[in-house]
Amino acid sequence: MRIAVADDSMLTREGLVHLLTGQGHDVVGQADNAAELVSMVDVSRPDVVIVDIRMPPTHTDEGLVAARHIRSVYPRVGVLVLSQYVEPSYAMRLIEDRPGGVGYLLKDRVFDVAVLVDALRRITEGETVVDPTIVSRLFRRRRTADPLDALSKRATEVLGLVAEGLSNHAIAARLHITERTVESHITKAFLQLGLTDDPDSHRRVLAVLAYLRHHATKPGREDI
Repeated sequence: MRIAVADDSMLTREGLVHLLTGQGHDVVGQADNAAELVSMVDVSRPDVVIVDIRMPPTHTDEGLVAARHIRSVYPRVGVLVLSQYVEPSYAMRLIEDRPGGVGYLLKDRVFDVAVLVDALRRITEGETVVDPTIVSRLFRRRRTADPLDALSKRATEVLGLVAEGLSNHAIAARLHITERTVESHITKAFLQLGLTDDPDSHRRVLAVLAYLRHHATKPGREDI
């Protein structure tokens, strides 16, 4: 993969570059601010970019804004945003723009090279990746009434793993059930959410959004 890395911390950037090049990937550029990242993508057109949400000058959401711009202008470029905090509202803002080819992971997780490379691979294949810590934290929150309340505990658990970006095969292995059972639970969730069987509708991504909305009771930062 051809990858661009943007983070205002030199140590984080260099650490990511070291991990990626050690796995044989081509890091086409590094940036320490969002504007530089956008300019880099204009020139190098990487397969995927890795960007911290909080970038200079205000360290609020500059990285997210840049990620959304890149996805809008270059929809074939995947985006993996990083954060030190559980911020589901930011994840939803990114996913809602253009389903598929995006990911949101906590920074601590990406220094596990297997997790990082797997997330980037899935993003370049058009999948959506959401950090399991975010999913599990939201899963424990008190829920408000919505269509997902009608799902069984197991179906909701399956949907939570879909939100992490796991395939049906991986979900079956995790829960020690058959893939046919996984498919049945996911189909029930789709029907409950009113998601059609249109291949262009990105039903898994829309289900992830529904799941995140279902559990995110308020926007903003939640420290880990």
